[in-house]
Amino acid sequence: MPQFTKILIANRGEIACRIQRTAQALGYRTVAVYSDADAQALHVQMADEAVCIGPAPVQQSYLNIAAILEAAEKTGADAIHPGYGFLSENPDFARACRDAGLTFIGPSVEAIELMGSKRLSKLAMLEAGVPCIAGYQGSAQDDTCLQREAEHIGYPLMIKASAGGGGRGMRLVHQPEALLDNLHTARSEAMNAFGSDELILEQALIEPRHVEIQLFGDSHGNLIYLGERDCSIQRRHQKVIEEAPCPVMTPELRQAMGEAALKAGRAVNYVGAGTVEFLLDRNSRFYFLEMNTRLQVEHPVTELITGLDLVAWQLQIAAGQPLPLKQAQVSLNGHAMEVRLYAEDPAQGFLPQTGEVLRWEPAVGVRVDHGLREGETISPFYDPMLGKIIAHGATREEARRKLLRAVEDTLLLGVTTNQRLLADLLKHPDFIGGDFSTGFIAEHFSEIPRQAATSDQLALAAALFYQHSADRHPQSLAGWRNNASIPCTFRLEVDGEPHTIAAAPLPLSTDGRHATLVLNGIRRRIAYHLDGNQLWLPGLTVTNRTQQVASRQADTASGSVKAPMDGAIVDVRVCAGEHVSKGQLLLVLEAMKMEHPLKACMDGVVKAVQVTAGDQVRNRQVLLEIE
Repeated sequence: MPQFTKILIANRGEIACRIQRTAQALGYRTVAVYSDADAQALHVQMADEAVCIGPAPVQQSYLNIAAILEAAEKTGADAIHPGYGFLSENPDFARACRDAGLTFIGPSVEAIELMGSKRLSKLAMLEAGVPCIAGYQGSAQDDTCLQREAEHIGYPLMIKASAGGGGRGMRLVHQPEALLDNLHTARSEAMNAFGSDELILEQALIEPRHVEIQLFGDSHGNLIYLGERDCSIQRRHQKVIEEAPCPVMTPELRQAMGEAALKAGRAVNYVGAGTVEFLLDRNSRFYFLEMNTRLQVEHPVTELITGLDLVAWQLQIAAGQPLPLKQAQVSLNGHAMEVRLYAEDPAQGFLPQTGEVLRWEPAVGVRVDHGLREGETISPFYDPMLGKIIAHGATREEARRKLLRAVEDTLLLGVTTNQRLLADLLKHPDFIGGDFSTGFIAEHFSEIPRQAATSDQLALAAALFYQHSADRHPQSLAGWRNNASIPCTFRLEVDGEPHTIAAAPLPLSTDGRHATLVLNGIRRRIAYHLDGNQLWLPGLTVTNRTQQVASRQADTASGSVKAPMDGAIVDVRVCAGEHVSKGQLLLVLEAMKMEHPLKACMDGVVKAVQVTAGDQVRNRQVLLEIE
């Protein structure tokens, strides 16, 4: 039996924090690895020891196998847990750990290699008798072959990175003329994310559910499943809400899907934690999607309905112990639901966001898995998921209600997130009724407006600006009236929109973090963060323009193409002097593991290109100019 006492976690953020909690509770010592950008991160603070493994870009740090193995040797770690991202499904990493005499807390190299390829795994599943979607999974990868196979499959179809996951290298194509551009984008994104540009094509199912089965196997030949999770609420093919059990599941369907998942696991003699993902249509027919040879981000909902610690199971299996339960002993109790909190702007097409975490107060009474600390910076180098909020109830409705309150009570200031969208999703009548598919967000939230500032919020903002100016710089208020019956005028700006507020200073008390005030006869306590002329309220950022010149010169650089966020330029498609048309692709920006095409907003001539492929750029930096 393998024996280990110190575990290096080859991951970061909430993933590393989650694994450390269980490992330390079971008596193991833990080692964290971190990049230069994560030196002050929570997972580093939690660990018994920590080693810097390189600069911020993942290829130079969290994907640097040699640096991770060196950190293990330096600290005397005798086991490595890969987490559930980065290297967790990389067979070369698992092999390198094994060759270095380290216990790899995960499945065999052979299972990772086979299931890590959507192309090869689908061939294996067809041979094992697991239902699969019609498509192309051949080795020929040239454009001509893929165009020919796409015609055979028919449209709409899905392009998928064979080595991919998390929506990267995945594109939905509705028309033949859009195929080539999407193939090139998918290849590029897949190569940057996974080091392989191999693709498969599949028939696109219309309005399916995304349902996955949690598998566990041990080295003694035992293999069981722990129920299912419904992960249908997605944007850009990335999961947003997960729940267990699936709202439309029946005992017969659960057994059929569970047995299909066991077939998949037995085909590769699976050991450890794994997830077999299926698409489920409205007629209860299901099809193999992929197998993830790792623990999933959404595993907490399974933990809450089974009462099990799945990371503890991983450690026990890695130590050579048999599974703690047999299939007949698995019981599912109540309902669990999870949302993913992302640093993104849903009103801008879910564009990832960066910035400083000014305030962070997770909700109480529910489980919150995260790796956040106040004062840290959300960088463009990593996935935009910040954490997960998970609730359990005796019924689905109780879990949903608890989760909604927790989402609304969670406080995060300084970075734009999807928090308001999460609440809106949980409140939607079709979601409440369990009637949804993978197209739910696209169907019901195709246009997501920005949150407009309310009169109450603007009044509070004016009062806070007034009070803080009075407290800190009383001389700056010369000429202001202190008679409450005579209003003061404030010029405030929210999302570029000006607001002129005439209001008497409100009576309120503050401690620098919360303001307590009475509005319309209702006493409220509201969190805020104020820094000079910038104020952050829940869901809103307000700038005080009162002391500035009211009329500002209009932006003359209307043809400027600016970076929508921090990131790296991966492709420049035009050069100075070239004629371009409105909507033409100009550059491709990579940030938070996704590629973002930047297109021309007008017809014209490229005046200047100020970046080249490989450049790191900042939010709002001018990249290119058209005239």
